[in-house]
Amino acid sequence: MKSRGLEVTKLSRKIHEEYMREALKEARRSLEKGEVPVGAVVVWRGKVIGRAHNQMETLHDPTAHAEMIAITQAAETLSEGKTSHRGSLEGAAVYVTKEPCPMCAGAMVLAKAKAVFYGISDPKAGACGSLYNIAADDRLNHRLAVQGGILAEESKRFLQEFFRTLRKEKR
Repeated sequence: MKSRGLEVTKLSRKIHEEYMREALKEARRSLEKGEVPVGAVVVWRGKVIGRAHNQMETLHDPTAHAEMIAITQAAETLSEGKTSHRGSLEGAAVYVTKEPCPMCAGAMVLAKAKAVFYGISDPKAGACGSLYNIAADDRLNHRLAVQGGILAEESKRFLQEFFRTLRKEKR
């Protein structure tokens, strides 16, 4: 499978699914807390260095998306003990259960992440190819490789469960 600059082989698909399962664990935490179930992990040199789930309701912060929190954790990890590190995520990959929004895709570009892998596309706010394509915009100083559809059904189930419960509560 090939998508926006990435060649996904059977071997790499297994690895991508392993990291996406870690993001799905975070999405489960969101669901359990009544947050929109999105989870993210940042991987650098084969190690998870940032992980988070949506916390907008919990923190009363509209920017507390899973990706933003995971990026912050990863930048802190990579800058530990280094006074000159600016928080760059060069060489890192972000795995997220739902296609990143413009804010999150922009943060990944500014952090100079290498790639983003996501589960389900977001036709209403996706910024990695669905509605916008911030991740590959030639006008910006950096671009990300993008691959969607990794464990998409699992990601979709969390979101369906969340919104089904929300609709029942509103009745």
